[in-house]
Amino acid sequence: MANTAHLFRRQSSRDLNGSHRDYTKTLDELELKRLKEKLVRAESLGGRGPLYGATNQAFSSDDVLTTRHYKQPSLLEIFEEPQVTLPAADEQPQDSDIIADDAPGDERESWDSKITFLLATIGYAVGLGNVWRFPYLAQKNGGGAFLVPYFIMLFIQGLPIFFLELAIGQRLRKGAIGVWNEVSPYLGGIGISSAIVSFIVALYYNTIIAWCLIYFLHSFENPLPWHECPKRFITSNMTYYFEKECVVTNEDRNFNKFISKDSSPTQYYWYRSTLMVSPNVDEPESFNYPIGLSLVIAWTLIYLCMVQGITESGKVVYVTAIFPYVVLIIFFFRGITLDGATDGIAHLFTPRWDLLKDPNVWLEAGTQIFFSLGLAFGGLIAFSSYNPANNNCYRDALLVSFTNCGTSMFAGTVVFSIIGFKATQSYNSCLERNDKRMRLQLPDKPENCSLEAELSGSVSGTGLAFIIFTEAINQFPGAQIWAVLFFLMLFTLGIDSQFGTLEGVITSLVDMKLFPNLPKDKITMILCASCCILSLVFANGAGSYIFQLMDSFAGNYTLLIIAFFECIAVSYVYGLRRFSDDIELMTGSRPHIYWMLCWKYISPIAMLTILFASFMNLIVEGSHYPAWVAEIGATEEKDWPHWCIFVAVVLIGIAILWIPGVALCRLVGIRIVEDSDPAWFPSAELRDVNGIVPHEPTEFEQMVFGFRPDGTEGLCLPTFLANQEEVLQEDE
Repeated sequence: MANTAHLFRRQSSRDLNGSHRDYTKTLDELELKRLKEKLVRAESLGGRGPLYGATNQAFSSDDVLTTRHYKQPSLLEIFEEPQVTLPAADEQPQDSDIIADDAPGDERESWDSKITFLLATIGYAVGLGNVWRFPYLAQKNGGGAFLVPYFIMLFIQGLPIFFLELAIGQRLRKGAIGVWNEVSPYLGGIGISSAIVSFIVALYYNTIIAWCLIYFLHSFENPLPWHECPKRFITSNMTYYFEKECVVTNEDRNFNKFISKDSSPTQYYWYRSTLMVSPNVDEPESFNYPIGLSLVIAWTLIYLCMVQGITESGKVVYVTAIFPYVVLIIFFFRGITLDGATDGIAHLFTPRWDLLKDPNVWLEAGTQIFFSLGLAFGGLIAFSSYNPANNNCYRDALLVSFTNCGTSMFAGTVVFSIIGFKATQSYNSCLERNDKRMRLQLPDKPENCSLEAELSGSVSGTGLAFIIFTEAINQFPGAQIWAVLFFLMLFTLGIDSQFGTLEGVITSLVDMKLFPNLPKDKITMILCASCCILSLVFANGAGSYIFQLMDSFAGNYTLLIIAFFECIAVSYVYGLRRFSDDIELMTGSRPHIYWMLCWKYISPIAMLTILFASFMNLIVEGSHYPAWVAEIGATEEKDWPHWCIFVAVVLIGIAILWIPGVALCRLVGIRIVEDSDPAWFPSAELRDVNGIVPHEPTEFEQMVFGFRPDGTEGLCLPTFLANQEEVLQEDE
């Protein structure tokens, strides 16, 4: 269709003679004449399915509901037969000139509906961090007062970059590598860095899904296997005794201040039965077959969900995105009826304003916003590239971002209602033990019972999900049902985030044409198989430590650096004025001056500040990991060995060095990323439909952003190629 004609015309303007240019222009005129002013509206698609986000179907005739386009002659055919018979201007194409679009790569995939896109994006953004990290950070960093830096960071960092990625992906209609290479051939390394970070994160993130599968399967047992400490049989006296490592009590809370004495069974089951954890990262024990098998199953499920591409696998998000909310609502009504729930919720949201003076509070608010939205992975760019050209990406950015933050606060309420119940149970048990000591007049020293200490002892991450929460579930009537719901919720939260992470990698590989003869489903299979093999490194006694190492370094600093360069690329290379014009074409209105300030100044400064503060915090406090100590039946902090620090530096380096590396190679004439033709974009038609007139820069825009009346922009190095200008001029 029009896309083929535009791309072919661009090629002919460079290399072919004038007759071929006229031929392709005539084809273009014929197509536009037949389909003029038929722009597909995202809001009015209804059940028309594949038409929603198809790049080449921005125009469609009412009687054509399938993707069709003109057959484009190959370059070989053109050179062999230079004399082309031009069709008459008013001649309609014959059926023999039209072929079904079934060739891989000719037509970009698309979402089957707007709701599928929104659910997929929400599922990608809302993940495990909303459930097991936000509540911990909130209660640790001032309770309700933490919401102040949290929302400030949302508006100066999270929302602007989220909006930027959705808009640039929808405008340029490619994956992360293709997008940034089109912005500038010297910036293609940004997309490669995003793809590599996504690949690394996908490796260890799927390990969480494997752990959830193990707990989910064991949740059907009665009683639950983590309900009490395992028993050992003594043949000498034919009796049973509890595993010593499980029942050991530790009077010194400094070893593990987060775990109360009553939680020994869940703690033991997590570290010793599930992880089969070794004493430290230097001593991996035997291969953990249950985790290895779970990893294979998890990767197989991921492959089966993604192999059909966006159109089919998008239907999976109707389950994976909605089910977690159903479970959270069920747990909410269960949690608020428990004894101590109000104490837990009050502990979470009671503001402690004095903590806002601590820079670490602002640092952790910024990092939580950044990573909970899934920025800089390339997944958002890939998702939005499958949308129609006139989709309202601004509205989508607001909807998904606020849904993500609302989910965090709602999940925090649910989690701390349960934690309040568990803390109350532990506090009452402590009082009963002290009362028993007094009645029996035992010489033992009374325990120091404190409800506040129990509430403050909550943890984030795996400790919250697999230790604290499972211990609370043990106290519920029908604990098996609650355990099944909880771990199935964690599984669905993890798997749809994994979809977005891997989609960023797959779309980049397809757009780069590294494997031009392989269809996308084969690339998906190879990627999942390779990830499955590599992820088996986590299936041993030191696997959980390697997981923590990659989680601490691979996805933190690198994503901040990538997002910083994304802002620089759009504001100072692509051009802020040009980007604003694009958004006006797609949405019908220009972005507010606030977003432009964020993209050009505020967000880059905020990210540099967070990055610098993170490095300083790492230098001052160092980095540690919790290692299991069998003698005390608890964990203690240990320093990472030198080889782990080296691995962490390598993980950061192999991702970030592509950004300067691609630029340097381009300078010396080496192309790491091959240039590709721009995707077709109906600029003239969008301008007519939305009634857009050229924007005259205001005095404020001229002074702050450097916009000039002649259309140029100060402090900007645009890479608007001549052939692109030529195509746009012809469109107009």
